[in-house]
Amino acid sequence: MKRSYLVCCLFVSALIRHLAVAQQSGKSTEPAESAAGPEIARLAKAIVGDWNTAESMVKSQFFPKGGSRHGRSHVRLVAGGTSVFAEFHSDGSAGKLDGLYVIWWDKPTNLYRFFVCFNDSKSPCKLRGTAHWEGDTFVNDYEEEVDGKMTEWRDSFIHITANSHSLVAAMDAGDGTMKTLITTTSTRRQAP
Repeated sequence: MKRSYLVCCLFVSALIRHLAVAQQSGKSTEPAESAAGPEIARLAKAIVGDWNTAESMVKSQFFPKGGSRHGRSHVRLVAGGTSVFAEFHSDGSAGKLDGLYVIWWDKPTNLYRFFVCFNDSKSPCKLRGTAHWEGDTFVNDYEEEVDGKMTEWRDSFIHITANSHSLVAAMDAGDGTMKTLITTTSTRRQAP
């Protein structure tokens, strides 16, 4: 696990340096080539693009009054088409959210890997489980500590079309069922 974490940190560090150099030189960070493999091609077809986002939080221990946020995300292929990189920013009654995620295909395990960073000063970046397709739904399974114990979480990209998709964040309710806490709807932004 420590080795995977180190490899992931080195990967993200190199990725961030590449993006910073490209941005400073004024060059596009968009790859000229397509996705490097069929697994990333399928994911890219589903989520790459520029999106307006609307989040809705149900009342829970995390959002006692419920809440919402609106924002934008930019999702693109990076690293020669081997990975998907997403950057997002939103704000609203649920508070400000800034973050990124990187998803890549781990061929030896036949799973997607997830790395995330959020505007959380205690633990901003971490590996976040694995992902896979269940039919037309892209699912990220992971664990987070809640009230001192590890709890199963699941983020599911659902209702994927060319112009929209939804991301449902749910946690184990304690009885083996998943309770939806956040639903984010992304709608493709039209080119100016």
